Amino acid sequence: MKILLIYPYPLYDRSQEEDIKPVPIGLYYVGAVLKENNYDVEILNWYNIHKTPEKIGEVLSAKKPDVIGFSILNMNRWGGIEIAQIAKQINPEAKIVFGGIAATFLWKHFLKHFPQIDFVVIGEGEYTFLKLVRLIEKRNYKKVKNLKGIAFRENGRIVRTKDAEPVRDLDQLPIPANYFDYQHISYSRGCPWKCAFCGSPAFWGRKIGFHSPENFVRQLEILYNKGVTFFYISDDNFTIKKDRVIEICKKIIERGLKITWVAISRVTYVDEDILYWMRKAGCTQISYGIESGSEKIRGLLNKKVTTDEVKRAFSLTHKYGMIARAYFIYGSPEETWETIQETIDLMHEIKPLICVSYVLEIYPGTRLYSDYRQKFNVTDDVWLKRVEGICYFETDPLLSQESVFAFGDKLRNYLYENINHFVESVDLIDNEELYEEHADFLSRLGMTFSHGDYSMVEAIENKDGIAEKLFRKSLDYYPNDRAYLGLGMLQQKNRRFEEAVEILSKGVELFPDSEDLSLCLGISYMNIGNYNAALSRLQKMQDSKEATYYIEKCQQELSP
Repeated sequence: MKILLIYPYPLYDRSQEEDIKPVPIGLYYVGAVLKENNYDVEILNWYNIHKTPEKIGEVLSAKKPDVIGFSILNMNRWGGIEIAQIAKQINPEAKIVFGGIAATFLWKHFLKHFPQIDFVVIGEGEYTFLKLVRLIEKRNYKKVKNLKGIAFRENGRIVRTKDAEPVRDLDQLPIPANYFDYQHISYSRGCPWKCAFCGSPAFWGRKIGFHSPENFVRQLEILYNKGVTFFYISDDNFTIKKDRVIEICKKIIERGLKITWVAISRVTYVDEDILYWMRKAGCTQISYGIESGSEKIRGLLNKKVTTDEVKRAFSLTHKYGMIARAYFIYGSPEETWETIQETIDLMHEIKPLICVSYVLEIYPGTRLYSDYRQKFNVTDDVWLKRVEGICYFETDPLLSQESVFAFGDKLRNYLYENINHFVESVDLIDNEELYEEHADFLSRLGMTFSHGDYSMVEAIENKDGIAEKLFRKSLDYYPNDRAYLGLGMLQQKNRRFEEAVEILSKGVELFPDSEDLSLCLGISYMNIGNYNAALSRLQKMQDSKEATYYIEKCQQELSP
């Protein structure tokens, strides 16, 4: 029996593919449970297959799946519907199963309007899907109604069974890393809070399930041994249990896992102890949902954090050499230029090094959606429109699209106009045990301005000057290969090749295994006409395709 698990494409492309590219971790857990039970299962990341649509039919025809499971979010539901239709055209007997957060909240909508969908898994899908597959394999469809956590059609009527019991001890699940490679990883499931814009409380039931620290670190270790060294820990509240997080960090260090990772936290769940250990274990960034600088708006969104708690979290996170990343929402109920100014005032206080700002949107499973349905007397048929979400301002006569978009521009422009001051204000803790981590933090931040996201923002002035200061400050703390590389590339960019050779030579002396430093040094030698020195350096990297190109150039210059 062949099973495909598909992550479909969204309705709209993004300028940053990283926002939509990763397969949700839940699909890997579903795949792992199937693998543990000896099923032939394959996960397909089809987030961009709509750019080559002919491949959809070609792959489905070649793989001949008996069952196709889809990971459905609001943004990719139309992609799932369209792929399912093609699958049914190729093989009408293939069974189509939708699961995920959008499927959970829109199960009746999908079964009512889209005959190509045979079943919907509601809530956590690992064992419900496994049981369903077993019944499909035996063609024992009469017993489907005995499964918990499922919706389907029976004699033209839509049927939903009782909820399945959630998995609270996540160690009961097989480790997906035994079968798949990925970077987005989760330690827990669920969130105890009830933000009005979030569907997590309704999906998970406001209770949290955890892996044990040992099991979680084992998952990291398996992936690390496969060559994965950077991770996104995607929990809503990774830091909710301080002692367990510190235990995780100590195990990462004890096992010599040279990894870097980023996490998400509520501002109330961090203190100096947990931040120290997170930094020592490789954490480089923590994202915090602030939503607004207006306490009134935070109250309307049921975001129960105070301004003082926000200030404290950002101050401590920067103090320990991690980027504090701020999530803001604009265009909320009762949003005005005055409340936007309150958000700007808070930005001035907390000095975030990265801000992500979104227009408030309404999604199924949230309190905002329940209020919207009641207020306008609409049904889930609203999702027959080809939209990913409903902007809140579309439902509020006091807000216009023009004003809300202007709010967003104001927030982004304020960040870009002041980011240099935010960077200069970072005050790292004077602790020798963290000097190496401080050097790493500053060099990463420098690269953001010289070659990363900020380097492409025209509104930010003196980007190279900011980067150079950060690289030099990094080296004041501890030798760092990225800082030497950044300085060398800046000197190259400004055609100061002699200075580049001097800086990069120091870097190569300290980090002889760094291919980036050696390549950059070789190119600098070429630019001052010292092709012998360049060739000597580059020939040590003959396995590098990029180095091979420059080796050939040097040999051409040196040939008689």
